[in-house]
Amino acid sequence: MAKIVIIEDDLDIRELVLYSLTSNQLEGVGFDSGQAFFNSGLKSGDVSLFLLDVMLPDDDGLSILKRLRSDANFEATPIIMLTARSSEMDKVKALDLGADDYIVKPFGILELISRINARLRRQQPKSIVSYGPIHIDTHKYQVHVNEQVVELPNKEYELLLYLTSNAEMVIAREILLEKIWGYDFEGESRTLDIHMSNLRKNLRDAAKYLITVRGVGFKLGDPDA
Repeated sequence: MAKIVIIEDDLDIRELVLYSLTSNQLEGVGFDSGQAFFNSGLKSGDVSLFLLDVMLPDDDGLSILKRLRSDANFEATPIIMLTARSSEMDKVKALDLGADDYIVKPFGILELISRINARLRRQQPKSIVSYGPIHIDTHKYQVHVNEQVVELPNKEYELLLYLTSNAEMVIAREILLEKIWGYDFEGESRTLDIHMSNLRKNLRDAAKYLITVRGVGFKLGDPDA
């Protein structure tokens, strides 16, 4: 489970927030400074959200915010600022630097937990990917076409999912071979044609949405466009 990281030098506030997270089935870890966090070795997969105080003993929270946003590991991780600074300019500066939310101290724990949950919900990937009559449930690993379940072998499923996720875009053959078979794929490109042919058979009437772009690749799109 990814952790919610709180960077806050006030021990009482830090422990209260960590206790509240645990009480709401959320996992948290606290640090008293930005440097303590960066020394921890935590990476993007370990952190689901930051709670970041502005006034800290080493670098201030805005400097840490800028550092996080310039780090490929954390550039997309939600960050909620916790601060006693309540002026509009302070809020605007933090938001312009990449903060996702700004909560003024003293704050209510229930409101904080609610805002955390709202941010976490927005981070969850969509489980349904659709185009026309084709609907893919990525959680259940299931494909529906015209409301009927269609069983697909792994590679055909991956092909359809990639094309559906990039609908209306022409995807080069080389890209499909790389994404579906990996960088070290050394087979003949004919392999792709065979799988696309089988995929069309399995999609039946919906096969018309799989469009071959001669000399380039394939796309999932409107056949009448």
